[in-house]
Amino acid sequence: MRIHSFHLATVPPTTAASALFRSSNGPRDDGVPGPTHIEHLSVMQLGAPAISFERLQLRRVAVFAQWESEGALDDYLGATPLGRHLAQGWHVRLEFVRRWGAVTGLHRLPLNASTMEPEEPVVAVTLAHLKLPQLRRFFHWGRPVEQLVRDSPGTTLALAAVRPPRTFSTFTIWNSVGAMRAMVEGHGSGHSPQRHATAMAEREREDFHFEFTTLRFRPLSEHGEWEGRRGIVPTG
Repeated sequence: MRIHSFHLATVPPTTAASALFRSSNGPRDDGVPGPTHIEHLSVMQLGAPAISFERLQLRRVAVFAQWESEGALDDYLGATPLGRHLAQGWHVRLEFVRRWGAVTGLHRLPLNASTMEPEEPVVAVTLAHLKLPQLRRFFHWGRPVEQLVRDSPGTTLALAAVRPPRTFSTFTIWNSVGAMRAMVEGHGSGHSPQRHATAMAEREREDFHFEFTTLRFRPLSEHGEWEGRRGIVPTG
C-alpha cells in the first residue's frame, strides 16, 4: 500500500546541505527504489522574522515523501546515508485522505481518497512553490497565519520548512479535524481568528505561488523523538 511520511532530524551540516540541493521530483533518492516523491527541506519556526536564525535552521531537516510501500520506507531508513540520520530522529507515517490544489509530482493524488470524522486526529501538509516577486507579500500575509497556527490550542506540533529559493511547506498535527476546520474557517479562539481566511482571500486576489497544494492525512504510526518529545500524535 502506498503511504506518505514526514520526518524531522538534526543532521551534520554537509548532510543538510546535500539534501537541500537534491531534486524533489525524481522517482529515486540515493539509488534506492521506493520514494515516488521526496522533498528535502530545512526546518523553520512559524512566525519568526523573515531573515533570522529561527527562520532558517540549516542542520534541522524535514523530509516529506511518498512511498510505494511501508517496506520501501523501512529499506530507505536502513540503507541510505540520509535515511540512517532520519531513523535517529522522529517521523510519522501517513494515510492520504484529501488534496486541494496541485504541485508537480503529487498532482496525481485523488482529490478525495477517504473521509474523516470530526473528532479524529489529523495531519496537514502544505507545499508551495513561490513566485519570487511575491515574497514580500507572501511574508506580509503569511506570518500572521503562521502565528495563528503556532499558537492554536488545537495543534500538538506546528512548524514550517523551506528549500531556498522558492519551496515552502507547513506541517501541523491537530487534535481533531474539527479543531483544524475551526482555524481555517476563522472560528477559532484567540486574537484575530480570521487571519487565515483573510490571507486566503488575498491569495485569491493575487496568487503568491505558481504551484500550491494542501494535503490532509490520517496518522498511522509515530516513531522516534523530536526535541525530547514522544507521543506527539494524539491517540484519539
